[in-house]
Amino acid sequence: MATINTNYQKLASGYLFPEIARRTSLWQKAHPGVPVLRLGIGNTTEALPEAVCEAMKEKIDSLSDRTTYTGYGDEQGDTYLREALVAYYQRYGVELQSTEFFVSDGAKSDAANIQDLFGEHNIVAIQDPAYPVYVDSNVVGGRTGLFNKEKGCYDGFVYLASTEENGFIPEPPKQKVDLLYLCSPNNPTGAVATYDQLKAFVDYARENKSVIIFDSAYSEYITEDGYPRSIYEVEGAKECAIEINSFSKFSGFTGVRLGWTIVPKALRCEDAQAGVLNAMWNRRQCTFFNGASNIAQKGGFAALSGAGYEQSRALVAYYLENARIIREGLSKVGLTVYGGVNSPYIWARTPNGMESWDFFDLLLDSCHVVVTPGGGFGPAGKNFVRVSSYGHREQVIKAMQMIEENLKI
Repeated sequence: MATINTNYQKLASGYLFPEIARRTSLWQKAHPGVPVLRLGIGNTTEALPEAVCEAMKEKIDSLSDRTTYTGYGDEQGDTYLREALVAYYQRYGVELQSTEFFVSDGAKSDAANIQDLFGEHNIVAIQDPAYPVYVDSNVVGGRTGLFNKEKGCYDGFVYLASTEENGFIPEPPKQKVDLLYLCSPNNPTGAVATYDQLKAFVDYARENKSVIIFDSAYSEYITEDGYPRSIYEVEGAKECAIEINSFSKFSGFTGVRLGWTIVPKALRCEDAQAGVLNAMWNRRQCTFFNGASNIAQKGGFAALSGAGYEQSRALVAYYLENARIIREGLSKVGLTVYGGVNSPYIWARTPNGMESWDFFDLLLDSCHVVVTPGGGFGPAGKNFVRVSSYGHREQVIKAMQMIEENLKI
């Protein structure tokens, strides 16, 4: 008799972004013809860089000729792209081997799948608030108890509160944990960790034989000096950290789908010496994955240098200018805001202690603007909303005008 994975039944509610879409759809049905300004989901809106498009078109042309056609590639990613990623990290003074890179269809799937490497009884620490996939994938993996409705979180997780008091970058846990999920620049708060803050986590992980899962998908948005773009800029991180990154927000690949994960050969944990985890992830990818699209990989290669890189940087600059407009607009109406400088996200405190979903409804009703309720990222986000800079400039400006004219707090 077939049985289900009952851990799915622990999941507290519908996934955050489909729930936003559901509520927005219901509102639109009740208000036909009223345009909605979307500053919620972090989905890119501007055209792909020209050099990236040209590279992918060339690959498509080669696939139309049997003499240049290619089928399956390496499950780990085509060698030329992995070597380009080695050179990309050298810009930050980080030396890695091409065999430590694993190209995938995006950071989200890797962030979920990476927990396959670790035993069910590992104790997991999560930044609070956090991108939901870190939480939900470990719930489904059986590493938590039930959702505690009184506390608004799962029993069994160690939550690292990211608050105004600590600049939304927590300290390492006081107790021993096995896996630590970190994201910098952070989604959703927009905070970015300093070298010393990351070093504290690296030192903790090395001492406790823990592993850090480090999401650096927004690293290209760091505009200020003094902030690492890779955790491997911190001495000793190769022994204790896996890094996940993506072309999605850097080059607009949200629909193209391409990312990478770095599993250093020096990485070790409680019962695995150097090399074991790299070999395990390689086996996992070879068994369950046939490699990323060879068309997307050509585009990713173009994005890493030359005109493609400069055009990608211009795309980042466009979204950061949107972030500036949002940050200043929300401040103008009296909201307390964070982020939006080294990140495409603005983290805004709700007025008068309002719950985040209530403020979501207020903005939608009065201003016709969609944002992301902070409560969907964890209990520490219940009095915040995340505002995304991913949108057409004219829509961003219009959204700020609507808020300025109609929001009553």
